[in-house]
Amino acid sequence: MTDLEADLRKAVRGEVGFDVTSRALTTMDASNYRRVPLGVVAPKDADDVAAVLEVCRTHGVPVVPRGGGTSIAGQATGTGVVLDFTRHMNKLLSVDPESRTALVQPGLVLDRLQDAAAPHGLRFGPDPSTHSRCTLGGMIGNNSCGSHSVAWGTTADSVAELAVVTARGQRLRLGQDWAGAPAGLRELVDGELARLRTGFPELPRRISGYALDALLPEHRADVARSFCGSEGTLGVLTEAVVRLVEAPRARALAVLGYADEGAAAEAAAGLLVHRPLTVEGMAADLVPSVAALPRGGAWLFVETGGSSEGEARARAERIVRAADVLDAHVVTDPAGQRALWRIREDASGTATRMPGGTSQPSRAGGGSEAWPGWEDCAVPPRRLGAYLRDFRGLLGAHGLRGIPYGHFGDGCIHVRIDFDLLTPAGIGRFRRFSEELAELVAAHGGSLSGEHGDGQARAELLPTMYGHEMVALFERAKAVWDPDDLLNPGMLVRPAPLDTNLRFSVLPREPVDVAFGYPADGGDFSAAVRRCVGVAKCRTTPSSGAAVMCPSFRATGEEEHSTRGRARLLHEMLAGELVTDGWRSTEVRDALDLCLSCKGCRSDCPVGVDMATYKAEFLHHHYAGRRRPASHHSMGRLPLWLRRVDRVRAAAVVNALASVRPLAALAKRLGGIAPERRIPRVATRTFSRWWEGRNTRGTGDLVVLWPDTFTEHLSPSVGRAAVRVLEAAGLRVALPPTVHLEKPPVGDGRTVALDPVSLLRGRGRVCCGLTYVSTGQLDHARAVLRRTLDLMTPVLETPAPVVVLEPSCAAALRTDLPELLHDDPRAARLASRVLTFAEALERLAPDWRPPALNRPVVGQTHCHQHAVLGDTADRRLRGAAGLTGDLSGGCCGLAGNFGFEKGHFEVSRACAEEQLLPSVRQAPREAVVLADGYSCRTQLEQLAGARGRHLAEVLAEALEPESPES
Repeated sequence: MTDLEADLRKAVRGEVGFDVTSRALTTMDASNYRRVPLGVVAPKDADDVAAVLEVCRTHGVPVVPRGGGTSIAGQATGTGVVLDFTRHMNKLLSVDPESRTALVQPGLVLDRLQDAAAPHGLRFGPDPSTHSRCTLGGMIGNNSCGSHSVAWGTTADSVAELAVVTARGQRLRLGQDWAGAPAGLRELVDGELARLRTGFPELPRRISGYALDALLPEHRADVARSFCGSEGTLGVLTEAVVRLVEAPRARALAVLGYADEGAAAEAAAGLLVHRPLTVEGMAADLVPSVAALPRGGAWLFVETGGSSEGEARARAERIVRAADVLDAHVVTDPAGQRALWRIREDASGTATRMPGGTSQPSRAGGGSEAWPGWEDCAVPPRRLGAYLRDFRGLLGAHGLRGIPYGHFGDGCIHVRIDFDLLTPAGIGRFRRFSEELAELVAAHGGSLSGEHGDGQARAELLPTMYGHEMVALFERAKAVWDPDDLLNPGMLVRPAPLDTNLRFSVLPREPVDVAFGYPADGGDFSAAVRRCVGVAKCRTTPSSGAAVMCPSFRATGEEEHSTRGRARLLHEMLAGELVTDGWRSTEVRDALDLCLSCKGCRSDCPVGVDMATYKAEFLHHHYAGRRRPASHHSMGRLPLWLRRVDRVRAAAVVNALASVRPLAALAKRLGGIAPERRIPRVATRTFSRWWEGRNTRGTGDLVVLWPDTFTEHLSPSVGRAAVRVLEAAGLRVALPPTVHLEKPPVGDGRTVALDPVSLLRGRGRVCCGLTYVSTGQLDHARAVLRRTLDLMTPVLETPAPVVVLEPSCAAALRTDLPELLHDDPRAARLASRVLTFAEALERLAPDWRPPALNRPVVGQTHCHQHAVLGDTADRRLRGAAGLTGDLSGGCCGLAGNFGFEKGHFEVSRACAEEQLLPSVRQAPREAVVLADGYSCRTQLEQLAGARGRHLAEVLAEALEPESPES
């Protein structure tokens, strides 16, 4: 233990982390930069903050305050001690509806403040797109804004008082009329009044530099306002009194369509006279699908408010009439508005992966990876159109691509650019472009930063905007507050060069040898890990609604167990500087241990990080040639054990033994199974044995029904029900071959060997390989999947689709199969054939009508269905059957083997308690509990005593009774 660490442990009551994991999690924010800290401290209160500053000052070690870590200019990274306010100093201390103020701690997430203010008809005005995870302290440090700044201004406009601790331990209460000003600050300002009155551009989004003009007498010498945007370089915030605004009772969203981005930009400033709440802009190259948008190539999202829906709509329609548009929609439905705003809020992530290119880093100006660095320049709104034209021209001159979007009403543009930050030539171009763009912004009277601060990305170029004399004044102000340069050095003043400390420089230059194909990343695992840019949507909390990502973070609240945290550890593993043992790393293994492999990040992460695949890849390498955990053998090879039980007809014996507590306890201990779990019963008659004893029916289109392990051995009632419904819809059902056929037929209802050679090869079963993949047994998974493809070859020579009832198995076939066997063309062919139960009915029996059930439903959309398969067809099928209501989001927490593994029970239960179990407990008695996944049904049974059913079972029960011979 170092002296610094020992002294901090003695001085503070909060956590002190100098371990590899704590440091690795804070090497980066959402910027291009990376710094390795000495340690991380999570202070309990202001006393802890003061103690940390005293110890670090004694040791000469810098201190970096950090909130949600979503800063995009590098200001939330540092080489000293990082203060993490999200763990303890994250509370809303009070809300005063009378004064419309709230007292908050710096680690409070913005959405928590909004939730508390809403019952009083109030809200905090600024609302960055990261509102579900950014903190008030970070917003004050960066002077954040958000989409409603045309109505409610920046964070600085919403700050009344700030409690801060200076680097030398002074506790100050900052406010107006020089309240809390450190000694020497007033004298500094009084000596520079003329410069401060003339040296700052007039525009709504001037964030760059220190806001020293807020200290002018005509601005009431507002020390709190001046502190906003100082990026943790002047003092450490411990509390804030913030102002709230009245929230409109109703809102309308006018989406205005224009021919192109320039036309939208030219129009934005003219709409401000109508006093809208927002004027946001984006072009077609950022939108995955324009189906929900009015005609055009670019759009303005203009929100209006009112005391009623009619008043809000009338204001929106007035703006539509006044605007010169190609087309327009006015949306008052809250769900419709949320769907549209989601497109805009995800832009900071989706802009990182531009269409076209190869997903490889640009080595000659191309490629689809794009990065921040010039994320939020701002110009006077009336100059936005001209600025954008010049900006596009500068991009073209440097052979770069970027997709501008953002706060058109404030003249603030976000953009991610496909810089090559891996090669010397690319980094040189990054510098030249940055210098020329700074000159362009200054020529238009703008600010290098219009929202996210300067950090390392832009601070070096502040003389271009302000001149050297003003920047020297910034340095003098910093010295008044922090004479020892202890707080976040290298930011704002005396900055590090903008092309140093780049986070990509430590990654391997050659592709890493991996098992999966990573087709979206050109086969490069490093590129896959680079997908995480740190916007931290995975750190959202349960109020985020239907999203799945990231259940383990929601259960634990620990960065280590978020998708971003795991990606950071994988990044450091590849870098080899902090995590030095590569694939053998215990730190990475422990972080991935609580990943449920729910695949929620694959859809919910704006850049499509797929941590389930990364986890499988890591486990594959981590345990190569080593002893695996018992659970990998017991549950990872579950299909093998269940087939053996069936082969010797031992299901009844197994169930009997499992019902004897001492024997069950011994089996769980040997198998690495959580003692809190009950061992599920094995079916005494498998689905396939039932199939072999029935008469073939149906004369319509052929479908091949996949007998997944769970349906086959654990819940054959689901398979039987699916057959009944599919045949009632007029479809002809067959099972996959169980022997290697040289040619079709397929579809006779059962499979026979066509020749003695086939007989000698023996019977087999198709398998999606899910349990092998989830435990990282990828060599076994490949062998199983190749054998499956051999069995399915005759099926692939017919047009028959493959219907998969278990969502996790369907997802494995659609994604894991082609990515793991990327060298076998049959894999992609089989993946393309996979249909869910509802998809099969919708596509192949469009005229069939399900029985009318007319009952409410409750339950949860399977996480793999949410992430990979989609549930549109399911929702339509439920609606046609009169099953009303929506299923909850989140993850059930069992997630295949995860919830059964020893040590995972509490997290598994916490995940279920987030949305699934409360929705079932609160459901009306007549509600149908739907759970298409075997894991979901098992979790419901074991934790709530509720019987969940597959949609096929519910529909089958309502059909006319089958004849006895069936």
